[in-house]
Amino acid sequence: MLTLPARLSAGSRLPSPSIIPGACLGSLAAVGAGLSLNLGAMTTPTYRIRLAVPDDMPAILGLIGSSAAWLQENKHTDQWARPWPNRDERDARVAQGIRDGLTWMVEDRKGVLIGTVTCREHGNDMLWTPTELAEPAAYVSRLIVSRDRAGQGIGAALIHWVGARAVDQWGANWIRVDVWTSNLGLHDYYKGLGFEHLRTLDFQHYWEYPSAALFHKPTAEIDKESVARFELTEEVS
Repeated sequence: MLTLPARLSAGSRLPSPSIIPGACLGSLAAVGAGLSLNLGAMTTPTYRIRLAVPDDMPAILGLIGSSAAWLQENKHTDQWARPWPNRDERDARVAQGIRDGLTWMVEDRKGVLIGTVTCREHGNDMLWTPTELAEPAAYVSRLIVSRDRAGQGIGAALIHWVGARAVDQWGANWIRVDVWTSNLGLHDYYKGLGFEHLRTLDFQHYWEYPSAALFHKPTAEIDKESVARFELTEEVS
């Protein structure tokens, strides 16, 4: 918060900037990861998570827009200052993620939207090496949490949730993300979550691919309590 061909089409080679992924699905994912969650001993999940549908498109674009405005005002970064590479292609990329079943919507227990995340099985071969692409991994993008829920650890918990799901669905060994190159504060955020900075790619023209700082962490470090904060649901509020 998803399956695409191992090598993306030219139209899919687009940056995926991130801000900041009954029984909970996390319990099933944990079995695949060799984790012991013991969810029965925990409290009821705090949030509900579901696959995005086409009607969610305006809400996702709204989250992107509000996050972009906050970034410009508070973080002095050019991340999302304008849609990359342009608005039509950005919107098409978001819509494609919904159609492909890659994008998730997060709501509180009252059905209020609080965030979104996209996660896919295959990475962009413009960014990741053949050796890295051969390793099962979860590639996380468009991780956005509503500003009025900032500071509650929701984004960090989402990363654990999508990682656990990827372990269950395709045996992911890594959680990976490409981060906006100039947003050094966001680099520090991911490092604080235990991600390792692999490299930052240097394109001839910055705007060719402005989200080229690559980070990853092993799924062995998934936190079971973070996974248990989310309940998978088919319900659309």
